[in-house]
Amino acid sequence: HTDIELLGRSNNPATVSLVSNGQQVLLKFTKDDMPNRAFLPIEIDRKPYSNLLTRMEDPKVATMTLSDDTLAALRKGGALLIAWLEDEPVTASLAGSQQGLTDLTTCGAQVAAQYQAQQQAKAQAEQRAEAEARARQLAQAQLAVVEAQKKAADAEARKASEEARRQKAEADALQAQQQQQQQQADADAARQRQAQEEEQQREYQRGYYSRRPSYPPPGYYDPYPND
Repeated sequence: HTDIELLGRSNNPATVSLVSNGQQVLLKFTKDDMPNRAFLPIEIDRKPYSNLLTRMEDPKVATMTLSDDTLAALRKGGALLIAWLEDEPVTASLAGSQQGLTDLTTCGAQVAAQYQAQQQAKAQAEQRAEAEARARQLAQAQLAVVEAQKKAADAEARKASEEARRQKAEADALQAQQQQQQQQADADAARQRQAQEEEQQREYQRGYYSRRPSYPPPGYYDPYPND
């Protein structure tokens, strides 16, 4: 940008700035009570040129987009007059304005290119940062899924192991019970066999003694007769 100082009859200075991005040239200034948008004229060599005024976020700051006709007049003109900027019309000489406007647009283009490059680099850096953040989030999510699957698998394995231990304990208890029942059955069978053998022995003895006579057989000699 470049500043232009304008003076009125009271010699009170008023300053405006010419700002360029290489494509457009804006007239920037400060003034109280400006409309949001309006076409206002500026005079170059006593000829008016109307241009669009736009108020900025700061209500005291506004810019005027200069038309191609206005710029051509500024390059060739000798005097600039703005009647509405102050309480009185203010003027400024346009000597050297052609070279000044050329330098302004050239520098504006360079600065705009640098700014655009910076913005592109910033945008690329932000995109890389966002991509890295998404990649980290995805990796963390995948890791969380893997950990959850591992925990679920471990829990399932523990459950299966506990079930296997429970089934083995039940099988061992059943086997022990069956062994105990078999031992009891074997003992009962052994006692029954023993009882049968004892009964057979008693039956044999009863049969044996029942076959013996109760008197001496014929020819029996008693060496000790009764007195």
